[in-house]
Amino acid sequence: SDWSAILLRDEMGYGKGIYASAFASFALAMIVSRFLGDRALDYFGPARLVKLGGYIGGSIWGAALAISIPMSDAYPIPALIIVNIGFIAAGLGIGPMFPAFILAASKTPGIAPAVAISRVGVIGIAGFFFGPTITGLIAEYTNLSIGMAYQFWIKIFALTFAIGAVSGITMSFQFGTNWPGFMNTVGNVAGPLLAYEVLTAFFLEATMLGIMLFGRGRVSEWVHTLATWLVAFGTTASAFWILALDSWMQTPSGFEMIDGKAYVLSWFDVIFNPSFPFRMIHMLLASGLTVAFLVAGLSAFRWLKGDRSQEIQATLRVGVWVAAVLIPVQILVGDLHGLNTLAHQPAKLAAMEGIWHTEKGVGAVLFAIPDAETQSNHYEIAIPKLASLYLTHDINGEIKGVSAFGEDHPPVGPVFWAFRIMVGVGLLMLGVSWWSVRQLRGQAPPSTYLAKGLALMSFAGWFAVVPGWYVTEIGRQPWLVYGVLRTADAASDVATGNIAASLAMYLVLYAVLLAAYVTTVFYLAKKAAMDALDDADDIGDLDGELSHA
Repeated sequence: SDWSAILLRDEMGYGKGIYASAFASFALAMIVSRFLGDRALDYFGPARLVKLGGYIGGSIWGAALAISIPMSDAYPIPALIIVNIGFIAAGLGIGPMFPAFILAASKTPGIAPAVAISRVGVIGIAGFFFGPTITGLIAEYTNLSIGMAYQFWIKIFALTFAIGAVSGITMSFQFGTNWPGFMNTVGNVAGPLLAYEVLTAFFLEATMLGIMLFGRGRVSEWVHTLATWLVAFGTTASAFWILALDSWMQTPSGFEMIDGKAYVLSWFDVIFNPSFPFRMIHMLLASGLTVAFLVAGLSAFRWLKGDRSQEIQATLRVGVWVAAVLIPVQILVGDLHGLNTLAHQPAKLAAMEGIWHTEKGVGAVLFAIPDAETQSNHYEIAIPKLASLYLTHDINGEIKGVSAFGEDHPPVGPVFWAFRIMVGVGLLMLGVSWWSVRQLRGQAPPSTYLAKGLALMSFAGWFAVVPGWYVTEIGRQPWLVYGVLRTADAASDVATGNIAASLAMYLVLYAVLLAAYVTTVFYLAKKAAMDALDDADDIGDLDGELSHA
């Protein structure tokens, strides 16, 4: 909302006095919602008010932007009305949220009000989408044609960052609404780690992001470059702290339990727990691959739309080369991460591999339909002894099966299939990136088939990252903190029907946001291609006039 005037001016083409209307609408809606906030809080209650505000502020705002931006050139007045409705909805939705958080936190049982309120204030959301930031930074210090692409990719970065924040805000909701036992049991570990993320990373990103997005030409180049560096550093620092907490939940260390609560003995051991180094490197590489294919895919899409500018050829090559270099490293790190999982979470590893019973010389299952009732695989296709070889480095090595863990194992089907989707997409990314490098050797332009293939792979990274996180989180079950806190013991007593209803609403909201995001990304790419074609036509006309003269 603070940057809405720039959105309406630069992206939608409105003039003075008009482009400030969205912020005015948002501010007015915030005032109204604050005045009515106490009455709404009494009527709906804190939890329901926060959810309702999230639905209004997120879904209507996202849909309004997705609808109004593409139509602003042809239908400026309807687009202006729609975008203002979106910002009004955002103001009405966000206005009463923070007071509701404070009220709910102050009444949290088992936690001092001051501690609970401080936790509300420090929980932050951050994304891993640092690739375009680095691309812009490189552009500032090179004379490559990639520098021409900076203004386009900074829009993609800003859009991705915004969607990450909107979709991730549910993280702060569910600590209190769905998992009160989590903070009550391990809050002494989780709370400070989340606070460190906010204090060292999120505030830094939020402060420097405005300079990075809108400061060029308004501040000196070195200040803008510094801001870009700090945003990149901030997103990476966010990844550090968030992954430190998640890894601790997978392989907890450096603490002791006193009266059913976790107390830290060594922060170094908490942060640098056994799985953290592998998960941190694995996730950063996954983020880099996600961005590399997005850069290559959107560049290929613009090429198919007729944009033959040097910047497109440069960004296309950067994307495929980065992917081609990172994917084999990712495969190696993934293998090391798997060995770490075998050592510390063998039940998860057994589910990933589809190994039901403890055996020696275990084969690598390529395809099967796991059957939990009979504890067997139907229609199994496997390579004999390969799993023992790459997991134990012994062709006859023994691997524990799911049955060895009694009831303390995850559901095999979801973990088994999510792991194969992740690996399958990773292998596809390997093949496509190496084939693309070969096709683009020298200064060869991309063929139509290559461009179409890369455009289809624009979001390949997400199709690998999401199943990968399914493996991580579902594979930890039935534990919320492995070996310390069971998921069932941390869950709230909210009725199943209410949970199902809210989950369904969140899924609908996320589907709307996802559709809006994908649509807007390709709209921006198409618009950039059309603008490049118009510029090329103008240059051609000027050359013709000069030649005639």
